[in-house]
Amino acid sequence: MYWNKEMETLTGDDLDRLQARHLRWTVKQAQKVPFYKKLLNDAGIYADDIRRKEDIVKLPFTTKKDLQSGYPFGFFAVPKKEIVRIHTTSGTTGKPTVVGYTRKDLENWSELIARNMTMVGLTDEDTFQNAVNYGLFTGGLGFHYGAEKVGMTVIPSGTGNTKRQIEMIDDFGVTAMHCTPGYALHLAEVAEQMGTKLESFKTGMFGAEPWSENMRKTLEEKLAVTAYDSYGMSEMYGPGAAFECPEKDGLHFWHDSYLIEIIDPETGESLSPGEKGELVVTPLVKEAMPLIRYRTGDITYIIDDECPCKRGDRIARITGRSDDMLVIRGINIFPSQIEHVLKSLPEVGDQFMVYVDRVNHLDEMTIDTEIKREYFSGELSDLEKIQKKIIHQLRETLNIRTSVNLVEPESLPRFEGKAKRVIDKRGDKI
Repeated sequence: MYWNKEMETLTGDDLDRLQARHLRWTVKQAQKVPFYKKLLNDAGIYADDIRRKEDIVKLPFTTKKDLQSGYPFGFFAVPKKEIVRIHTTSGTTGKPTVVGYTRKDLENWSELIARNMTMVGLTDEDTFQNAVNYGLFTGGLGFHYGAEKVGMTVIPSGTGNTKRQIEMIDDFGVTAMHCTPGYALHLAEVAEQMGTKLESFKTGMFGAEPWSENMRKTLEEKLAVTAYDSYGMSEMYGPGAAFECPEKDGLHFWHDSYLIEIIDPETGESLSPGEKGELVVTPLVKEAMPLIRYRTGDITYIIDDECPCKRGDRIARITGRSDDMLVIRGINIFPSQIEHVLKSLPEVGDQFMVYVDRVNHLDEMTIDTEIKREYFSGELSDLEKIQKKIIHQLRETLNIRTSVNLVEPESLPRFEGKAKRVIDKRGDKI
């Protein structure tokens, strides 16, 4: 199914010309921002120098720190009276990034969300429950307006009150939901406790945190849905910049609205399709806040082969963020790798926490993981076998020694928003 088939499947010279034209326009728009005007002037680069999309490598990178330095409105390319909405990031690592939208920006964004939802088979016959935060976080209103554009019945449930969320799914005949994968697992647990099978529920759209293929299998089994991965961030409108098609083999980036690159996060060198590195995104149609070569910090690679659905560039599932990466005794580890191992073991429950500390000047990692109820009630010797099995599997995958604590079901924290599964205490001991 297509929302805009001509644009979604555009290829060849037509696509190249469109992307080059949009990139040139984006540079012109960026020159209205004092930061970019100086950056581009210092580099001796102007919009007219951009004749084809490959010329993007002439342009400088933009970082999150750059955007924070422009707080609050330093990156707006239009007068404030043309800004009809503002969102911000959480600001957990410093000043938040402020993102502005013109009316055209909001129209473009809702168009992309409509493409995503139509691509996975949703129509105006569906009832959609949006179980994410409706505040400054972009996930709520982004999906809301896209779903309304398709013509769905939209339930803006927001986060929290999980039992009521489940009652709404049953009472209102909800067929599709958007939330974080961690919260979806919590919904599944509570639904099981309430004795409901959520029979109307068929499509789950999950994003805002890295999740593995094993978690997909768990979600699809527990919720009896087809689970799709969503990708985006506030700086590129919000969620929905890339999304899985029914093939579920990578996320399609909307090629008329974004140019994507993969770089070596250390050197900035461009990498080829199939090579894993940091995702760099240049939005091509943003009026209020154009960006040039934005370093997302997300680790992935571009999938080289053509998708059967005939849509454009795909990235592989995000394996983590360059700033999420844990370096334990010289070894790079992403929380998603830990999750992948734990989800592959039948004895392990859905929730885990990772604690990193420095003991006698050495980095130590401890993982608390819930064990499924039918295994937790066994003999102590059986639990010790499970513990050793988990430690062995983690060592095989991570190439590092870890400590593992088995804890009772439902004893670890649940998260309604982004799951915060890593507590790194080493900074307190520098």
